[in-house]
Amino acid sequence: MTAEAASVYPSLENRPVKGTICLFDVDGTLTPARQVGGSDLAKQQEQLGTSSIPVTSLFDFCFAENGLTAYRMGKPLSSNSFIQWLGEEKYQKLVNFTLKYIADLKLPKKRGTFIEFRNGMVNISPIGRNASVEERNEFEAYDKIHNIRRDMVEALKKEFPDYGLTYSIGGQISFDVFPTGWDKTYCLRHIEAEKDISGIEYKTIHFFGDKSFPGGNDYEIFTDERTIGHAVTGPEDTMRLLKELFQL
Repeated sequence: MTAEAASVYPSLENRPVKGTICLFDVDGTLTPARQVGGSDLAKQQEQLGTSSIPVTSLFDFCFAENGLTAYRMGKPLSSNSFIQWLGEEKYQKLVNFTLKYIADLKLPKKRGTFIEFRNGMVNISPIGRNASVEERNEFEAYDKIHNIRRDMVEALKKEFPDYGLTYSIGGQISFDVFPTGWDKTYCLRHIEAEKDISGIEYKTIHFFGDKSFPGGNDYEIFTDERTIGHAVTGPEDTMRLLKELFQL
């Protein structure tokens, strides 16, 4: 597809099926799974665009980081971040409590980077993200017996009950903290906002994803009552389903 071809599509208001939209996960759904972490726009560009074609020109909407970074018809929409949402004062209270809590923990080892700040969340690690593979394995085994992360999450929930945060324990050594609802369903607010921009109300929202099982990062949007979820096994499966759905 060329940039010229992308530019001759009719406007959103003049599409043949204008009340329907298809949303796609990228890795393992539109492109082969690459086992690469991160879901920012640069990764989407690498997997779907080319040196001369920006990925934002190939789709009506592009959502990176669950929609915290969003493009509509090639132009950026308002973005959001964890710090913007929570505010510096609350964020510092969270950080100070976390560091004091970790300071009082007695663990087999402690290393560096106990809090990693990201755009949409913070990642907290009692041992520290600089731990070696061996040290990570040791902490994971210790955590299974002593429930260090579980107890820390409970302490944070008790200390900040009104912050509106979700805590997700994953991997070997850390847990994520992010605003409740900042999973893939976040992007649906941009779809719903279209009604106020062009007058189009998307009443049928198809979502295609390969991680639609409980615990998978497509699960929340796959099961959301606003979407029709389609579980796929790869790009060929996505294409097959699209042909069936729209008689292509």
